[in-house]
Amino acid sequence: MSTHGNGYGDVDIRDAINRGEIDGPRALVSTRGIAWGKAADAHPNDPGASAVVNNEEEARAAVRDQIGHGADWIKLFPAGAYSFTPTGEAKYVVNYPLPVLQALIDETHKLGKKAACHVYGGEGEHNAIVASCDTIEHAFSLTQEEADMMVQKGLAYDPTLQRYTEPYMDDNDAKATGGKYRIIPVFERAVRLADKTPGMKIMMGSGADGSTYAHGTQALDFEMLVKRTGLTPVRAIQAGSIVNAEVFGWKDRVGSIEPGKYADIIAVSGNPLADITELQRVKFVMKGGKLIRNDLAH
Repeated sequence: MSTHGNGYGDVDIRDAINRGEIDGPRALVSTRGIAWGKAADAHPNDPGASAVVNNEEEARAAVRDQIGHGADWIKLFPAGAYSFTPTGEAKYVVNYPLPVLQALIDETHKLGKKAACHVYGGEGEHNAIVASCDTIEHAFSLTQEEADMMVQKGLAYDPTLQRYTEPYMDDNDAKATGGKYRIIPVFERAVRLADKTPGMKIMMGSGADGSTYAHGTQALDFEMLVKRTGLTPVRAIQAGSIVNAEVFGWKDRVGSIEPGKYADIIAVSGNPLADITELQRVKFVMKGGKLIRNDLAH
């Protein structure tokens, strides 16, 4: 979900995996991502950073360019940084104007691809849902109205809960508010609301792209969904398997173990329905019928 300054490197890695040159996961990549020209983190002169757009025409051109370079998805950033008002209300920066966001998503869909929207909350979050962004990422301040609209439009929710409940989040809030307000409880309420919304497709994503959330520990997100927001172990596992597969457009090949699909299988020693943390102790990995790891043979 964007290379964060590394240009089109994810396309090269995806293709090398697909050619069998290196072992790795089945990957859908979104290359550079697309930022609004007036956003604080826009870097218009850095060819490895997000593409920067200033109007609808540039937005459509950036989508075409990234798909032309091999992007499977388009990564967008409709809602940026959050802060708290003196009374404790969470406020969020809006990045793209709605017509620009709509142009980005429409062009993506026109070319047969999907868009993922990084949104923390507020107007930018609402705009992403109105504009039918395929996956709503994070959404700290998701409301029932927005959740219902997502279900009606067939959009999916990817919380990436662990990433935004790491200790640094509380540290930042403590410094910014003098210890008065925290975003983590706000976020957890949003995920609980999504879980209780009939028909909501909750995905499993990690956000392990830096910060204090290390690659290789992504199974922590299963535990977070179960222990902090009340998803059942079954629903959490489904989020990381059949729901993700459906959203990726890969339901015919991955997401469940059945004839006709890739033999992508992991195994653990215990029962993750009884203890979801078992998924953090993977003992066996097979991809496409090829044995990648087998600690059970020892």
